[in-house]
Amino acid sequence: MRESKSVIVCGGGVVGLCCAYYLAREGRAVTVLERNGEVRDHCALGSAGYVSPSHVIPLAAPGMVWQGLKWMLNPRSPFYIKPRLDSDLLRWSWLFMRSANRAHVERAAPILRDLCVASRALFEELDDITGHAFEFKKEGLLNLCKTAAGLDHEAHGLARLANELGVEAQILNAAQTAALEPGIKLDVAGSVYFPIDAHLTPWRFAQTLTALLKEMGVRFQWNTTVFGWRTEAGRIAAVQTTAGDLLADEFVLAGGSWAPAMLTGLGLRLPLQAGKGYSLTLPQPRFKVTKPMICTERRIAVTPMGDTLRFGGTMELSGINHDVRLERVQQIIDSVPLYFPELTAADFSGIQPWHGLRPVAPDGMPYVGRFNRYRNLTAACGHAMLGVTMAPISGLLVAEILAGRKPSVALQMLDPNRYA
Repeated sequence: MRESKSVIVCGGGVVGLCCAYYLAREGRAVTVLERNGEVRDHCALGSAGYVSPSHVIPLAAPGMVWQGLKWMLNPRSPFYIKPRLDSDLLRWSWLFMRSANRAHVERAAPILRDLCVASRALFEELDDITGHAFEFKKEGLLNLCKTAAGLDHEAHGLARLANELGVEAQILNAAQTAALEPGIKLDVAGSVYFPIDAHLTPWRFAQTLTALLKEMGVRFQWNTTVFGWRTEAGRIAAVQTTAGDLLADEFVLAGGSWAPAMLTGLGLRLPLQAGKGYSLTLPQPRFKVTKPMICTERRIAVTPMGDTLRFGGTMELSGINHDVRLERVQQIIDSVPLYFPELTAADFSGIQPWHGLRPVAPDGMPYVGRFNRYRNLTAACGHAMLGVTMAPISGLLVAEILAGRKPSVALQMLDPNRYA
């Protein structure tokens, strides 16, 4: 088997950038193709910026089908599927229903833990290498619970599973929670605290990594769209783009929600739905927050980023579009004062909502691995809400796969051929 030297990474989001970094570190000649320009938006930039080993339960979990059916009737709900006749959505929904069971969670949780814990360690290395340029903070994560019932649910659900997997989860009452954030007033029954979690500022991370890659000799081809492939004898010979046919020894699919469309003509099936999320960032919040938080009953994420404070949430499956549904943004605004009584809707006046499209696989697990039909095409996509968290480990795994080494994390549940 010939040794692979050149690699084209299709997609310049945080996962694509991390793939490029770990490949270039091994001496590969790497080119990153990105459909947008260098000054661009992507689904991580306005995200919560969590690095979360605590997220050990996949989206496809027991109760989510029934909850999703109830929430479909409410466009302001945390998880909303826009009803539409779409064969890809129907198939995705059927696969989601098949995965939303306890056995799947028991199989997936240890893999998610391994991925996220390994990725956190890689973030620490990147933080050191880049001189702390992307505001990586190891402050843990507080899952705030408004009600006693909510706290009990978290304690006997996520917290118990996390502790069983060796991810420390502390059950705190209201006073203990307030002691961790003495500078703010909270209206909660208690919280679950995950000391291992961390956070960063996503746009700084993308900017910092792009600059580092340029120093390493990685080539970027901006404003370049993938629309097809040239194949020869079970291999990809070239990727067809708006900049012409581009040749390489290996190709990495890191196109996020656009990954299935990139596969046009290859006869490959990669079930993904674009999960739209929204966020609002206060430039001068009323108080100083040190730890990221999740308002569990309302599924709202809260993250301090420098001097700003970001609130984000919702999962909306409505296809690939950039329509902003104001009722979903309002759901975030209305939820905030329930937990932070010092804030009101007026604090968000004039704040422009951001939205991004997160690539969601039906079983809640990313796609990382080689495609069987084309052995020089490797997937790195489908990370849903954990794109930032899993970006470094995904990049390292891709580098290990291409080098023929044993992967750092078991890949069976990440196999991109699992729905073929």
